[in-house]
Amino acid sequence: MPALKFVRSVWESFRASSGLEPRLLDGLRVTHAVPGRVKFELDIRKEHTNRLNILHGGTIASIVDLGGSLAVASRGLFSTGVSTDLNVTYLSSGGKIGDLIRAEVTCDKFGKTMAFTSIRFTNSKDELFARGSHTKFIAQAWKDPKNIADELTPKAEKKE
Repeated sequence: MPALKFVRSVWESFRASSGLEPRLLDGLRVTHAVPGRVKFELDIRKEHTNRLNILHGGTIASIVDLGGSLAVASRGLFSTGVSTDLNVTYLSSGGKIGDLIRAEVTCDKFGKTMAFTSIRFTNSKDELFARGSHTKFIAQAWKDPKNIADELTPKAEKKE
């Protein structure tokens, strides 16, 4: 199964089972996934904004959390572990209602017990407006029978 199809299936599982994600991030679209990297986008709606009618920092933090999980999923884990650390740096306003935001998340280190991810957010002008990191404890996630980690493990490059 290709990474994009698997990551989308994990996202659908979040949407079906979680309390937060389907309410806040239901419109999030996964647009690209390869092992260790996922891209997605979201149209800003009223529920994503603060009282200044701009993108709420809590929405961005929630996307950092979900993005880290999807990056772990891109490496083949259906259960994506639990958070141990989450960081967000806000560089500028992400936009207002009707604007499109994009994010790219990478799984920077992926081991048997921990996964470390980082994410970059850009606005419709392709300007960086926030970045974040998310660390996940994944030791128990390896036991899920829906995992396809062997299939999505990057192959070592052949040396000539």
